[in-house]
Amino acid sequence: MSQSYLEELFGLSGQVAVVIGGTGVLGGALCEGLARAGAMAIVAGRDPEKGATRVQAIEAAGGRAAYASVDVTQRASIEQLLAHVLETQGRVDMLINGAGVNSASAYFEVKDEDWDRVIDSNLKAVHWGCQIFGKHMAEHGGGAIVNIASVSSHLPLSRVFAYSASKAAVVNLTQNVARELAPMGVRVNALCPGFFPAEQNRKILDAKRVEKIMAQTPMDRFGEPHELVGATLLMLSKNAGSFITGASYYVDGGFTAMRL
Repeated sequence: MSQSYLEELFGLSGQVAVVIGGTGVLGGALCEGLARAGAMAIVAGRDPEKGATRVQAIEAAGGRAAYASVDVTQRASIEQLLAHVLETQGRVDMLINGAGVNSASAYFEVKDEDWDRVIDSNLKAVHWGCQIFGKHMAEHGGGAIVNIASVSSHLPLSRVFAYSASKAAVVNLTQNVARELAPMGVRVNALCPGFFPAEQNRKILDAKRVEKIMAQTPMDRFGEPHELVGATLLMLSKNAGSFITGASYYVDGGFTAMRL
């Protein structure tokens, strides 16, 4: 009885989920979680080798997945991604906008090219994903979109100015697009991770900063990628998340509460 009820609430059987950034650490974990919940997971990214490895892992665990190429800095590439998924799968029910980059430096040393690269990858690409996939969903019975933001959406963090600005904008964009698309049956929410061992964090965090982050996180550790899956399933599920849109869910080990 309980297993049947949970399947009814959170199950994604027969649905197709596209994860832009699925070749990354966090996006890959979300792909695996969606596949375990029954969805066909489209691992979308620029690295076919990483994509193939993720697909193999999902299939080895009994799930269904396929790799699809996408370059989020090109609108045409995201349009081609949608066309490819429709051609191969026949439908799109869910989208995760999870691609992202970071750049760390003192404020007076921020370079224009780094600022533009971060904003384009973290914000413009999310806008394109929402617009392109959201339009299709609105015209074909609805769907759900999750945009990956960050705890830095509203908390100042040192040396990541463009990243924090882009993620704050992602939250605002999510709220506005959610309001726009709600009458069309498309729900749009934001997932705000705390500190996870993603590739961009490994590149910019030294031992001293890691120690400081731990001291500010009540759970005294980094998050594990699989710990993002539960909140994501809630936001994407047609049943469990049916009345949730325009929301921002923080999965951060209490980091946000510590800073209030």
